Amino acid sequence: MPDVSAEPPTATGPLDPRALADFTTLRLGGPASQVQTAENSDQIVQMVRAAARDDAPAMILAGGSNVVIADAGVPGPVILVRSRGFEVVGSDDDHVVVRVAAGEPWDEFVAATVDAGWSGVECLSGIPGSAGATPIQNVGAYGQEVTETIVGVEVYDRLDDTVRRMAPDECRFAYRTSVFKHSDRWVVLSVDFRLAVDPRSAPVRYAELARALAVAPGERVPLAEARAAVRALRAGKGMVLDPADHDTWSVGSFFTNPVLDAGAFEFLRARAGGVGDPPSWPAAGGTVKVSAAWLIDKSGFTKGYGGRGGVAISGKHTLALTNRGQGSTAALLDLAREIRDGVHERFGATLHPEPVLVNCAL
Repeated sequence: MPDVSAEPPTATGPLDPRALADFTTLRLGGPASQVQTAENSDQIVQMVRAAARDDAPAMILAGGSNVVIADAGVPGPVILVRSRGFEVVGSDDDHVVVRVAAGEPWDEFVAATVDAGWSGVECLSGIPGSAGATPIQNVGAYGQEVTETIVGVEVYDRLDDTVRRMAPDECRFAYRTSVFKHSDRWVVLSVDFRLAVDPRSAPVRYAELARALAVAPGERVPLAEARAAVRALRAGKGMVLDPADHDTWSVGSFFTNPVLDAGAFEFLRARAGGVGDPPSWPAAGGTVKVSAAWLIDKSGFTKGYGGRGGVAISGKHTLALTNRGQGSTAALLDLAREIRDGVHERFGATLHPEPVLVNCAL
């Protein structure tokens, strides 16, 4: 995923306040009828309520790093979430509970936790967008997931017209999804994280990260070392945003790793033939998670594939579909369909998109 932890990208020329491409890491997306900026939770709620009164439900957009917006844009208003800040709202000898505003840039928050000696999200360094997006996507990387530390999500409920805090079980967290992801009912206002007061990282679970740190899986390292190693790994995959590098003009991983039951996994292994066993990991309920990047590559969609319609697979990572500067959402989705269909034909596995698709479909 690209790093948009500082600010969302802006256009190089005069800014059209209605052009949603100016607010997404893909630099794609058409116009909205109106774009408003909310700088705190109260403003977010007020703007959402006003749009509902006008019978024009508002789209909520924060970092714009995990969203694909149609070339036609969206018919209604868009609210840019720019609330900032975090505070400790609870503590004991071993933990702190930190409440983070939805618009707080995620990587800035992670950096602050490392500086403070709070452990639990250090391996999520460099993940794009805002803190409020993390429960929506159930963000995870390098052996950590936000579900391990989230203890509450404050939301505005459009249906009931109330503000309340939802417990983790109400959020229905699952692999890269939640109750929030494909529903407009709830607007995230803040998130509570319970972090360990410890200058060391959580036990390193991810083999690639352990190798980068030169430690055995399960060992701990200073928080700053874990953060630096994660960011270096992400940069090598084009997952740290660089305005001059089109390999980073993406939503990060476009497809999630397929989760297969035992029968489907054995079928896939049989189809793999001479290319070897796909990288895989045990998942819940006896299922198996399979590397989408491997499936894509072994289906003939290698790094840099595409180059037509102004879009292509990243030259650094097969999971990232990129805008080369003159692309369109239509072209990006055409490439995604080609990859999805090719993987299914080759291996019998179906890839699903990770980003939220707005006013468009795969």
